[in-house]
Amino acid sequence: MSRADSNRGDRQNKGKKHRWPLLLFIGFVILLLGASAWVAVRGVMAKAELESAVPLAGELKEQVLNQQVSKAEVTAGALEHHAARAASLTGDPIWRIAEFAPWLGPNLTAFREIAEVTERVSEDAVGPLMQLAASVQLNALKPTDGAVDLQSLVAARPVAESASTAIADAQVKLADIDTDSTVSPLRAAAERLSVQLAQVAEPVEAIRVATALVPEFLGDSGPRSLLLLFQNPAELRTTGGISGALALLETNAGSIDLVQQASSTDFPGFDEPVAQLPDSTRALYGDITAKYIQNVNLTPDFPLSASLARDMWAKRYGTSVDGVISIDPIALSYILEATGPITLATGDILSAENAVSLLLRDAYVRYSKPAHQDIFFAAAASAVFERVAGGDLDASKLIDALAKSGSERRINLWSAVEAEQEELAATPLAGALPKKTETTQPFGVYLNDATAAKMDFYLDVQIADGQVTCRKDDRATFGISVTLTNNAPLDAPVTFPDYVTGAGVFGVTPGNIKTLVNVYGSPELQNLGVLRDGAVVPHLPATDAGYQVSQIAVELAPGESTTLLFGFLGDGQFDGAIETEQTPVINRHETTKLSLSCENPLW
Repeated sequence: MSRADSNRGDRQNKGKKHRWPLLLFIGFVILLLGASAWVAVRGVMAKAELESAVPLAGELKEQVLNQQVSKAEVTAGALEHHAARAASLTGDPIWRIAEFAPWLGPNLTAFREIAEVTERVSEDAVGPLMQLAASVQLNALKPTDGAVDLQSLVAARPVAESASTAIADAQVKLADIDTDSTVSPLRAAAERLSVQLAQVAEPVEAIRVATALVPEFLGDSGPRSLLLLFQNPAELRTTGGISGALALLETNAGSIDLVQQASSTDFPGFDEPVAQLPDSTRALYGDITAKYIQNVNLTPDFPLSASLARDMWAKRYGTSVDGVISIDPIALSYILEATGPITLATGDILSAENAVSLLLRDAYVRYSKPAHQDIFFAAAASAVFERVAGGDLDASKLIDALAKSGSERRINLWSAVEAEQEELAATPLAGALPKKTETTQPFGVYLNDATAAKMDFYLDVQIADGQVTCRKDDRATFGISVTLTNNAPLDAPVTFPDYVTGAGVFGVTPGNIKTLVNVYGSPELQNLGVLRDGAVVPHLPATDAGYQVSQIAVELAPGESTTLLFGFLGDGQFDGAIETEQTPVINRHETTKLSLSCENPLW
């Protein structure tokens, strides 16, 4: 071989050696582009599947609650299909490898985990929900001849527990997904799914608690005695109103009997407190909380109120009860949507439209003696009870009425059985003080009448809450605004009965409304004080069960209005939501947003 041929061969070999890295690089690029295209295409497809799946959870909830079984089956099938497709599209090896890529990786990981949560809900929660829809027929829960067939509820308990557990697990897994460094559409998708899960979780958990407790309250394990408190919000107390009328119910194997009725006049007051009050409760509300049946619910702690009512009933009548239920006329008006109008012994027709005005306004004009008013109120409540116990009602509307009443805290339950009370404690029905979570900052606005009359029919209450962070240490400042208005007519002092105005016996000018306003903040907060119509005013700073409390008394003449602003300082930065619980007044409004700014600091 000549030198020229040898040199030419060497150059060809060197050229091949130089081309190999280039070819490898080109191949890698092609592979990377292919993988990227694969992930991109599957991502677009998975996004479409998720967008189709998430809203179906809300639809399924409504259909299950409304007993639309055939529609629910179709929706459940669609949800399972879309969720499974989304999980499959984001779970292949190429997708998982791509999760290691800078910037892109966290987005792909979050996307896959959201899809997995959706699939888990469709697999573990939808099945039990469908079983509930098929097994618990609302009409079967209507009382027949004064009794409820409890077997369907008892049988549904494990199914309800399974569905509730699956949804709770999904909420935990979703909360653990790191979306802080992801693109905004992914964060929005996680938030939408979180909202949907929360909306589904609430009624499913309510069903779980109902299947656990309703059979027990109705005597499935043996006879029960229940004390029923009819709260009268025309004279406000923290949990609704004074207990003007009471009733004793006895339940056994689903039967419900009203065996005794009583009035607040049957409880003239005890010489000594019926039980030892916590020091903080006594400091804020006094020993009268444990001496008078009308005052047991001065405190916002309904379990305490219920136990005091139980002790008073035992001292007055010598019998102990297994549980306490409170309800108000607004809740009765909701129940009347299910029963339809009821004719009372007086000839009055009680309906959803007139129940509040008839019981909380007109009765005081008609009956001048408190004992007669209590009898009328008790008779009306008894008539509603008899209609419900007889089963002459729309079961679906009754469930809606009870759910609405519970969400507005117009119905409270307490059980003397410790295990049952633990079940109740996590529900709004327990009437316990609100608790802070990682995502919510709770407050409570609680009102007690200080007029000693029935003027609160005319009290309007508007509440707003907000927060702002202005401090260098990033501690949040919270504001709770409470606007009170006396909507009584200007001639109320001369045209209203003395029993309604109080006739000035307790130092309140007739026609005026005097209210004790207590705003509770969770224990870690710092009390900043109170402004009234923009000016700093004296108030009572206190604690109750560890909660920070600001108390102030307000007296308003007919047509007069005032705005109170309560300030609290947080213990650190807070980006969550404020949840403000309130006394269930007659004229209830939704809480609105309060605008606070650093340019105009209030404290």
